[in-house]
Order: sequence, then C-alpha cells, then structure tokens
Amino acid sequence: MKTYHAESARAGLEAAADAGLSWQDFGLATIELLQRAIPNDGICLGPADPATSLLTGRVKSGLRWADEVAFVQHEYGAPDINRFADLARREIGVSILDEATGGRPELSARHREMVASTGLRHEMRGTMRSDHRMWGFYTLYREKGRTGFSPAEAEFMHRLEPVLTRGMRRGLISADVEWQDSGTAVVIVNAADEITSATPAAEDRIADLGGDLWSRLPVSVAIVVSAARCVPGLATQVPQMRLRSQSGQWLTVQAASVRGPDGLTTDIAVTIEPAGAAIIPLVVAAYGLTERERAVVQEVLGGASTAQIADQLHLSPYTVQDHLKAIFDKVGVSSRRELSSRIFIDHYAGRVGQNVGADGWFSGE
Repeated sequence: MKTYHAESARAGLEAAADAGLSWQDFGLATIELLQRAIPNDGICLGPADPATSLLTGRVKSGLRWADEVAFVQHEYGAPDINRFADLARREIGVSILDEATGGRPELSARHREMVASTGLRHEMRGTMRSDHRMWGFYTLYREKGRTGFSPAEAEFMHRLEPVLTRGMRRGLISADVEWQDSGTAVVIVNAADEITSATPAAEDRIADLGGDLWSRLPVSVAIVVSAARCVPGLATQVPQMRLRSQSGQWLTVQAASVRGPDGLTTDIAVTIEPAGAAIIPLVVAAYGLTERERAVVQEVLGGASTAQIADQLHLSPYTVQDHLKAIFDKVGVSSRRELSSRIFIDHYAGRVGQNVGADGWFSGE
C-alpha cells in the first residue's frame, strides 16, 4: 500500500463524508476511492441500524453471487468467523479472514459455501462505529492467486473508521423523501423464505425496499426473518430495524414467529410500517451530537425553554446556550424553529401541516 495512494484516498473520503451525499452515493464514492489504497476484486458496504446492529442496505462492486438471501442467512445463521455483530464488539472492528483462521478460510462456512465458488480467496471485514454503536459495515475481497490483505491495510481501514462512519451516518439523513404513505404492510414468510400471503399494502412496501412480493425478498426483510428464527449468538434479540426505503421514507421492519394451534410454526410474520417517533433518536444521533447535546435536542423538540432545559438537565442557562450553538452548527440551522423543522419536516415530508401527537408523530387530524 503506497503512502501517497493511501493519503489520496483518505483525503477523498474526508471530502465525500462532508459533501452531503446519500449513503448510497457515499458508498459508491468509497468503493472508488478505496481502490486506490487497497486494490481489490470485490467490495460490499452499507449502513446498519445502530440500535440493533442489523444491516439495512448495501452497495457493491465486483461480486458475482446472486443469492443475497443465502448470504444474509450465513451472516445471521449458525455461528461463523468474523460476523459483523461480533466485530462490532471488539476494540478493533476490522479483521482479515486468513489471520482469524490461521490461513484456513475454509473454516468459515460463509467462505466455504458462498465466496470460494466465485474465485475469491481473501477477505477483510470491518465495521463503522461511533459511541459503541454500529452504523455500517464493509467487506473487501481478492481473488485466488493474489496477495492477501496485510496488517498494514487492516490498520489503514481501522484508522478510516471515524470518517467512514461519519459519511455513512450523515448519508442516512441526506436523501430526499417522496412521500407515498401505503400504510402498514404484513407478509408471511415460510421456511423456504418465500412470501405466502400478504396484506394489500405489501406489494408497494416490498417494492420500495428493493424486492418483488412473490419472487424476491428484499435483503432487509431476509435479515429480520433470519433474526426471528432465534439464532444463537445474534447481537440483538430484537429482530427490528429502522431504514430508509428507496423512496427515502423511514420505515420500521420487524419480524416474529407465527403460532398455530399446536405451537410455533416455521412461518415468520414481517411487519413494515412508517417508523414514527422511533426514528427521532436515530436522526438526532446521525448528526454526530454528543450525549448531552442529544438530551438538549430532546428538550427543544418537547418545546422547553432555555430555563426549563437548564432546570431539567441541571445546567446553567449559559451552558444550555453553548450546547444550542454547537447543535445548530452540526445540524446546519440557526434557530430552534429551524432545528425542529430539520428533524421533523425533512424526515416526515408529506405530513407537514398535520398535528403532532403526544408520541411525537403526526396524528393525521
């Protein structure tokens, strides 16, 4: 890895992270820039829900496997080596498969059953984290016959983690929204990961997540289905994720086992619905606010005055004003009204003018 290529890639990533790109565009820019510093034959990266560490999307280049549902099942199925949820809990969240397996990548079921058949031999994986929460992931591959990934390259990716996290995190809140409220959708997925029945809203919701109702599960749905099958060792026990759909809407996707007269069946019920107030903490955190700044924002969104915020958080009014100034700078606004607008209106387009209910979501009245 030549130093000038590494520095060029890092400078490009710093610029991309601050350019206001959607997470998809930031991901594509990252793929192109990383090729300068770490030549590879395939790469995949994307965001994760920081509350559950479930992967919520991906962009990729050079990867030839078509069965993404099977790949997801390896990630959330039987225990394997270097799963993202496991890497996210380590002090250094990047690992080279050859090092983790002592030069025997076939010890990984993921590699043995999916990756090796495509001609890829070397794998390096890592996570994008902030405040002990995972915001994204990446995997780089090289083909058989090429030199494997080096410790220096792993160290370079480790040093890039803050900028990659910043770009992916900001990308989640940068996309435009085309509001099409299809309502709540429910689908039933059988043991073969096929949808067997669905509510009327399901076709639009599944399509907006990148799938086809009767022929192709969206990756996000496949992930929560796998999680709902009670896989041991999964990082979270809540098979739920918040993500932005292709139209830019914030949705919650969650899954649960279906019971019959004789107990649990092999079917999984998946619910897809507008994320509602559950998205507010994620949106606020995506701006990179500190824990104290997030607490101040929560009070502002509740309509509290400076004096009330100071009393509630046991701060002086001057300290509250300092926090507000820092918050305005990070979010790119200049007043409380603009702050509320940026968080509510920008992410709930189509419901402007409606009343806000007690739960922080628009009531529709």
